[in-house]
Amino acid sequence: MVTGSEVHFIDGTRTPFGRAGEKGMYWGTRADDLAVKAMKALIDRNPQIPADRYDDVAIAATTQQGDQGLTLGRTTAILAGLPLSVPGLAIERMCAGALTASALMGSTIGFGQNDVVIAGGVEHMGHHPMGQGVDPNPRFLSERLVDGEALNMGNTAERLHDRYPQYTKERADRFALASQQKAAKAYEDGNFTRDLVPVAIESEAGWGLADRDEHLRPDTTMEGLAGLKTPFRPHGRVTAGNASPLTDGATASILVSDDALKEFGLKSRMKMVSFAFAGVEPEVMGLGPIPSTEKALKRAGLKIDDIGLFELNEAFAVQVLSFLDHFGIADDDASVNRFGGAIALGHPLAASGVRLMMQLANQFEQFPEVRYGVTALCVGLGQGGTIIWENPSWNGKKHARAGK
Repeated sequence: MVTGSEVHFIDGTRTPFGRAGEKGMYWGTRADDLAVKAMKALIDRNPQIPADRYDDVAIAATTQQGDQGLTLGRTTAILAGLPLSVPGLAIERMCAGALTASALMGSTIGFGQNDVVIAGGVEHMGHHPMGQGVDPNPRFLSERLVDGEALNMGNTAERLHDRYPQYTKERADRFALASQQKAAKAYEDGNFTRDLVPVAIESEAGWGLADRDEHLRPDTTMEGLAGLKTPFRPHGRVTAGNASPLTDGATASILVSDDALKEFGLKSRMKMVSFAFAGVEPEVMGLGPIPSTEKALKRAGLKIDDIGLFELNEAFAVQVLSFLDHFGIADDDASVNRFGGAIALGHPLAASGVRLMMQLANQFEQFPEVRYGVTALCVGLGQGGTIIWENPSWNGKKHARAGK
């Protein structure tokens, strides 16, 4: 008889995130090598788990071709040194790729089929620009989208500004400034030390070491943000300053069952409570995390006030603002993205979900008064994804929000 299990997040790693394109630090690095680097570091620093006890490896990528193709979970597992007996697969749900990999791999543990799995993602947006090589069905464009606008994520963000006038450019810029400031402080405080895996890189100048996210702009000011161009429409409100940049990077995480936790003497850093994915109008895809979070809360028997920490992917500032307004959370609430977000750190599409998970796990240890946390993303073509997590370090007192 199959018996279920709690799903435990044990550990996570990520490469520093680099600027996509020829001037970015990973231009000469393969996408799958980034995934291998994150995965091998994760495996090596958890030696108590025998290599042959990994049950499956799921690695997400949005553009699954070239150095991001060929069933990434299998190829990267082999290259990372796992035995040939360990299988692997590839996942694709655009920005929620790694979050989906974690939810699905977690489900296999919850159903009692697996004990130890790896879930992660990689995106080399320099080698594989979003939308490269796609051939959308003409009927999809004519019947479901608005002049193809939903295929351009920047246009969907502008649509949110149009639909909700309270989301002003100044408000989006102020949120973006805070993201840069929080990320800079998180670096100073050593809050990313555990997550980051340095990567050897080669360029025309020779060999170097990537050990820091490349998009950080700690000198950002409101005046500077106000003067940036609006590339998606004249006199628009979305700029390079209040949106996530095009990014290269990879993430990996280990999820285990109750039995594996005990057998290998592991420490649970988070427990998966519930997850949900939802669809919205493609042309306002940024609203996606709202219904997915509502579904996840309902499935968990929780309310938004039970959530003490939020890791929300900052695809665009306006997208996070829509989530916060819907749930009655202030733009500057201390429980939201305490270490900054994708506006400052970067958003390598399919990899980002596990970055959110790592940051939440780090914060759970800092805030034992917080019992529950959320990781959530908007997803292209009108979707949202959410996982609710429980803090094993919770001190048993009344639920609280971080910073309150």
